[in-house]
Amino acid sequence: MTKTRTSKENHQVPPPLPEPLATTVFDSHCHFDAMAHRAGLIGRHDAAPAEFVEDQLKQAASVGVTRVINVGCEVGEWRSTIASTEHPDVYGAIAVHPTEVGGLTDDDYAVLETLLGHEKIVAVGETGLDYYWDRTTPAQQQEHFRRHIELSKRVGKPLMIHDREAHSDVLRILAEEGAPQAGVVFHAFSGDAELARECVEAGYLLSFPGVLTFRNAPALREAAALTPLDQILVETDAPFLTAQPYRGRPNAPYLIPLVIRQLAELKGCSESVVCDTISATGARFFGV
Repeated sequence: MTKTRTSKENHQVPPPLPEPLATTVFDSHCHFDAMAHRAGLIGRHDAAPAEFVEDQLKQAASVGVTRVINVGCEVGEWRSTIASTEHPDVYGAIAVHPTEVGGLTDDDYAVLETLLGHEKIVAVGETGLDYYWDRTTPAQQQEHFRRHIELSKRVGKPLMIHDREAHSDVLRILAEEGAPQAGVVFHAFSGDAELARECVEAGYLLSFPGVLTFRNAPALREAAALTPLDQILVETDAPFLTAQPYRGRPNAPYLIPLVIRQLAELKGCSESVVCDTISATGARFFGV
């Protein structure tokens, strides 16, 4: 008798490789350390092994995803993020996630500013506001969001924003502080059409994850449909936010084609047009 997998076991099985894209594109946001941890290869605060990163990039390249931005959003992830950029196809972004800002010191910011000078660290992020979790207060988050905005201006690199259930405050603080000239991207954009219009008018980029494919996300699809293609990026946020039909299973850069194909359908154009436009935006915005 063959033993069948339980639902919980299935949620740990990586999805199969999708059909390759017609042309190449990049994943604007993933977390290699979290991916390796979910795979059971490392502890919670350890660095993803170089061999794991290499394997992930080979799988991604096999379906047309040829570059990634690896994000380190805790103090302990900054140096592993930089180490991952030794691979020619990996770039990085570093900052402190809003739920992790408690206890941040001036010395931490001094180290962060120094590390942001690395040539392959292409953004300050992810930073912003997250009112879903309560590990830090809104007041703490807002203070440190402002400090990250100022830091982005000083180092001249784009700001990568995390915005969860805090849309109005994120936009208000950006307006009060003034957005960095290097640009702003809303990572894993989670707003509706109205928020998308405000962001588009302000010149911000919106990065769409696998949530775009979820059956319960019609408002997000409406937002993507109205956003100009040259203000759109795509991401996995791996190992999180895996696209349908694999929701709940481990995400990885090789699953970007699932998001691209949903976006192409919404835009009424070919996946090649979507990929080429996103690649051009990535070159302009991040230099990747």
